[in-house]
Amino acid sequence: MNTDKIIAEAIAKEYAPKENSKIVALRKLDNRAKLPATIFAYSFGIITTLVAGLGMCLAMQVIGSGTGMMVLGIVVGLAGFAGCGVNYVLYRRMLEKGKAKYAFEIVELAREISEQQ
Repeated sequence: MNTDKIIAEAIAKEYAPKENSKIVALRKLDNRAKLPATIFAYSFGIITTLVAGLGMCLAMQVIGSGTGMMVLGIVVGLAGFAGCGVNYVLYRRMLEKGKAKYAFEIVELAREISEQQ
């Protein structure tokens, strides 16, 4: 076996123009349907986790002092935990809307791919 030939073919394959196949288009549509919900879920989750952490710091008087700060910390922490709890529900709703938006195109393209084989 000539390993130099195999390596040369693998490198040449990387630089060859890619065919715009239907599978690639189907994956792009699938990502376009799911990506906004995923980005929102991560962003919202990070923000609400930070808010919950801030509330815990205030409640334990790591930041600030006094009863007022502790009460504020409890309220802010509960708001952060509520946001964390709602995050998955919001993600599922956004994902369903994204899937519904691109469902027709994805099903048609998948049908075309399955009929060709």
